[in-house]
Amino acid sequence: MPLTSKGFPLFLTFDLDAETMWTGRDPDYANRPILMSQGAYGWKVGTGRVLDLLDRYGIKATFFVPGLIIDQREWLMEEILKRGHELAHHSYSHTWILNLSPEQEREEMERGFQSIKRVSGRAPRGWRSPAAEISPITMPMLVEYGFDYSSNFFDDDSPYLHEVDGQETRIVELPFRWVLDDAPFFQYSIVLPGRTMQAPSALLEAWKGEFDVLYAEDRMMMVGMHPEMIGQPSRIKALQGLIEHALKHPNVWIGRCDEMVEDMRPGLERARAGARR
Repeated sequence: MPLTSKGFPLFLTFDLDAETMWTGRDPDYANRPILMSQGAYGWKVGTGRVLDLLDRYGIKATFFVPGLIIDQREWLMEEILKRGHELAHHSYSHTWILNLSPEQEREEMERGFQSIKRVSGRAPRGWRSPAAEISPITMPMLVEYGFDYSSNFFDDDSPYLHEVDGQETRIVELPFRWVLDDAPFFQYSIVLPGRTMQAPSALLEAWKGEFDVLYAEDRMMMVGMHPEMIGQPSRIKALQGLIEHALKHPNVWIGRCDEMVEDMRPGLERARAGARR
């Protein structure tokens, strides 16, 4: 049974971390202008290039943005929204959750939540961890704040509904894996982990192979990208290659996380109810 009414779901998502990719690790990096300029590329150049590519193919997508970047670059958020894309929650300062107290984590959630609500006029529907980590209070907070979906876990190739503290919820998990993230291919910095710079062709080969298997198995594909990386000239061509490869196949839906989750949730709930019987 198809996951959505429009066929195979391909999620193109963009974590617009910008400077917080560095300052979230160490606030003192804010005093290193060249490090900061690497993050600034994301909002100065990369995001515009991504938006133009999505426009050319009529694609709507989801941007996970730290609240700090929203507050600093409200004009860019307005442009993202004007073009029909979704803003989703990606913490406030991109600080690693495991370095925070419960009170600090709650403040990160609240401030980021309010930043999105202020610029978009609506509460964020989805949440992604700033560093692929959660704490014991993270999932209960997602329930408390009424989120519709999470895109954090690496344990499946299909969406599923979360249980939190032993209770069924309506939160849909949209899982992904590191091979479906551009950072392991492209994140090069003298102070960040990874320090890798592979050819864009390596990324495109991996992502096309992932798509082919996931499409044949009628699952889903969640791709996570960063405008400061994928928005660079040679790398945007790799994203274009994935889009063109996907669109050669029938019944592929490339869209916003919130809209696709709303479409797929009834089927997931029916499946869960059936499994209880």
